[in-house]
Amino acid sequence: MTGLSGVRHQVEIWGDSIGRSGHVIRYGYFGQPVIAFPTELGRAWEWETKGMLGALGPLIEAGRIKLYCVDAFDTEGWSDRSLPLEEQARREAAYQEWIIGPVTSWIGADSPGVTNAIVTGASLGAYRALTIALRRPDLYPTVIGLSGNYDPTQWGTWGEAGATAYSINPTWTVPDLGGDHLDWIRRHLGGVLVVGQGDWETYPTQALPSTRHMGGLLADKGLRIGVDEWGTDVSHDWWWWDRQAAFHLDLATRG
Repeated sequence: MTGLSGVRHQVEIWGDSIGRSGHVIRYGYFGQPVIAFPTELGRAWEWETKGMLGALGPLIEAGRIKLYCVDAFDTEGWSDRSLPLEEQARREAAYQEWIIGPVTSWIGADSPGVTNAIVTGASLGAYRALTIALRRPDLYPTVIGLSGNYDPTQWGTWGEAGATAYSINPTWTVPDLGGDHLDWIRRHLGGVLVVGQGDWETYPTQALPSTRHMGGLLADKGLRIGVDEWGTDVSHDWWWWDRQAAFHLDLATRG
């Protein structure tokens, strides 16, 4: 984190929906807020420990982005394979309410005058970024997904899907969008789903076929979220996600 130690600020934020506090780490003093979700089982400091700040440092130091990395609690949700799908989905929905509510409120107070944030993440974090952006495009009008699989039913889940599992599965909800609600999302939301064609992007993660499928569903609804496929040498790993995040955050924050 060379050069960024002075712009790091860590807090704990309580969430009624999750019944606990979670960490949020902010890097930077100025710029467009960016909420970064960790990968499966990751925590708020993951982007720091995995070297993502090396690639994003120039954008942070130039005051173009203000990065907010958040906790996730996957041992109590998607990673707990003893839970049926609908219970996993309820816990995911409760987690997302923590982000939409107290975390976003704190970010708003920390960045006065800013009314929205970019959302991003890799792997499981990409799923969360897209899902939360589709739910609240007024708060998160730009999504940058990196190597995501956007269908939770492909993650080794079991049990019947109920209303909650439906509501947080974009491969199910997007085809059903219509009317005024679809128009509202179209007005607010844009972004990109990025994926490589190399190692682990097809097997076992299914990120490549899932991204292509999700991109087609979004395009069918006229949503401004494109797909950016990188080459056959581009694998499902951090040394590519840092470049992809830096490239697309640079594009998203140009004046």
